[in-house]
Amino acid sequence: MSVSLKLKPNATSRVLGGHPWVFANECEALLPAEHDGEAVECRDRTGRFLGAGIYNSKSQIVWRRLSRERVGLDEKYLRDTLTRALARRSPSTGSGQTSRFQRLVWSESDDLPGVVADQFGDTLVVQLQTLAMGKRSAVISDLLAELTGAAEIIFRNDANIRKLEGLPVEVRTRSGAAWEPRWMMIDGIDYWLDLQGGQKTGFYLDQRLQHGAVARYAPGKRVLDAFCNQGSFALHCAKAGAASVLGLDSAFDAVGQAKKNAERNGLKAEFTGANVFDWFTAQRETAPAWDLIILDPPPFAKSKSALEGALRGYKELNLRAMKSLTPGGVLATYTCSHHMQDAHLREVLAEAAADARKRVHVLEFCHQPPDHPVLVTMPESEYLRGYILRVE
Repeated sequence: MSVSLKLKPNATSRVLGGHPWVFANECEALLPAEHDGEAVECRDRTGRFLGAGIYNSKSQIVWRRLSRERVGLDEKYLRDTLTRALARRSPSTGSGQTSRFQRLVWSESDDLPGVVADQFGDTLVVQLQTLAMGKRSAVISDLLAELTGAAEIIFRNDANIRKLEGLPVEVRTRSGAAWEPRWMMIDGIDYWLDLQGGQKTGFYLDQRLQHGAVARYAPGKRVLDAFCNQGSFALHCAKAGAASVLGLDSAFDAVGQAKKNAERNGLKAEFTGANVFDWFTAQRETAPAWDLIILDPPPFAKSKSALEGALRGYKELNLRAMKSLTPGGVLATYTCSHHMQDAHLREVLAEAAADARKRVHVLEFCHQPPDHPVLVTMPESEYLRGYILRVE
């Protein structure tokens, strides 16, 4: 691999500080399209070698680092890198993820830019979001099957980011046969999972550790699970002995799924379709009726330009929740947008507490689990953060 991408003389690219990305406007010149989807070197203005990475002239992010060493994107590299990723998730690493439900590959954090692989028992759900990895989908598929023993691999290549890479949008299985929805037990609760046709991959593995953390506050309490999706927080709280549980979600198919899951597990929890903001507005004149509220909304800030509006939305949401809690009640609140840093969330919560005239203490700091590792030189690899708070 002798082809090199070179940074502009005046470039202040983050790659110089260890970030794994280079943008098109940071380069002296782009390489010919024949190098799209292949591994090329990157050098600074003095010619210093910065690493080997994948190239795509069609993308704004033209280069994504694979390694600081000279490597090729061949079967050996993919095998070695996947093997290391799986080893990071083994129980001996202290990852905390000992079941067969976990994230196995997390893109740049595992030196596989654009590869995301989640394990659901004997099935893997894989997303290939970069051209280079898309071109090697057959090799990646074979290696994952060999290294994990998976019976089936579902490729959920339906994210819009693929369009930015010049890739088609598709959903398919390795075998070519449809994956039939089924019951799967995750952390002691049965869920009806539609991994091929459901929203995202059908279940949010990144909140698994939080389900148990929040449920510890639930015994004997009146619990509201806002943005409940298929009811994971609500069901864990019900199982822990909550006095009552109500889940809200604007997606009526998710609400139907949550009801089905509750019935299957013999758990007492109600679910209803509602816009959470409108629901809180309708309850504005009602006396505080909840001892524990969970706020786990979808990302409000899907881009940097949307951050300001998102911060207003998060503040209003947390303000309404704080006002709806009984004195000493607990608020578990999360954000899953990497554009919203911890300082943003802390500021939003402080403003909400001040406006609600509440004394608020941090009980627990929350974060994405170890199977979603954060690369310290790449803020984008960290997206899930939250707090469990006591509101007085």
